[in-house]
Amino acid sequence: MRVELADIISCENKEMYKQVEIELMSFDSKLGRFPIVKKAPFELKFVNEHNKRLLIQGETEVTIAIPCSRCLEDVDSDFSITIDKEINLSGSDEENSMEGLNYMIGTNLDVDQLIFGEILVSWPMKVLCREDCRGICKRCGANLNTTECQCQKTEPDPRMAAIQDIFNKFKEV
Repeated sequence: MRVELADIISCENKEMYKQVEIELMSFDSKLGRFPIVKKAPFELKFVNEHNKRLLIQGETEVTIAIPCSRCLEDVDSDFSITIDKEINLSGSDEENSMEGLNYMIGTNLDVDQLIFGEILVSWPMKVLCREDCRGICKRCGANLNTTECQCQKTEPDPRMAAIQDIFNKFKEV
């Protein structure tokens, strides 16, 4: 969603409140596509300070389904997003783009791009469905949290493979 800020930028010391809906349906990044399960509208506050700075403030909650790092089951991960941005109004659009303000296009604020950046910064390194998640079997791919597979649990040390072959040759039947 885009919010037009020309009115507040043109009036010195003006404040404006706007309730904004997030239009993102999924979080798409190089890591993959993750559906947004729950999103709440949030109130944004815009303040023009002496035609020098534009302050943008607001808070919202977003829930994204992220696969568990061990068993690949979807886990609902909550993101508390706090927006507290300051934009220099005396600078040009070129300066803003050099500062990484990809959410400001002229006098329009791209709310979805702003939210995307905040989620990206707070993305977790590892997501687990539960602390004692057993993951999936390396051989058959079964989810070890829900079923027991019949695969061999111990893996021989590859450095001992030559000795294991000797024992297999002389094994009594």
